[in-house]
Amino acid sequence: MAGRECYHCKQWVEQGEEHDCWTTTEAALTLDLTEDLRGAWDRLRETAASFGDQRIYASHKSIMFSRKSCYFFVRPKRSFLELCVFLGRTLKAPQIRRVDRASKSKLVHFIRITHRDEVEPPITDWLKEAYDLSDALSKTDQLKPKSGTEKNAVSRPVRGQ
Repeated sequence: MAGRECYHCKQWVEQGEEHDCWTTTEAALTLDLTEDLRGAWDRLRETAASFGDQRIYASHKSIMFSRKSCYFFVRPKRSFLELCVFLGRTLKAPQIRRVDRASKSKLVHFIRITHRDEVEPPITDWLKEAYDLSDALSKTDQLKPKSGTEKNAVSRPVRGQ
């Protein structure tokens, strides 16, 4: 029969068959967690949910926590939870594995969580800071021109008018 291999998940998809490897659920992503990781995940989720109004949803291999934009996400791995927190400053702490620039105003901090007891200050403080800053940082990114070319394009008259 005719079909194709999905270039994302490498699964064989028969012709006419529905396939959406990007759609997943929080339960599916956390199904195989060890007891320690399950405890850490539960504490992370409950801590973040206590901050206030937000969306918590699964996307591909991550669980996203967002207000207007994502302020942190979790990638469940076999032996740890990879926590990626968006802040407006660089943190220097032993828990921070790596920091990358996500945009002009946001830096993403990578943290490995292996046990429930790690989900406490300063990590919970950083999550709260990210929650509080998320809307402000999103607005900052939207207000700043992305490049001189785009700024100039707005000020140039359209030909033929």
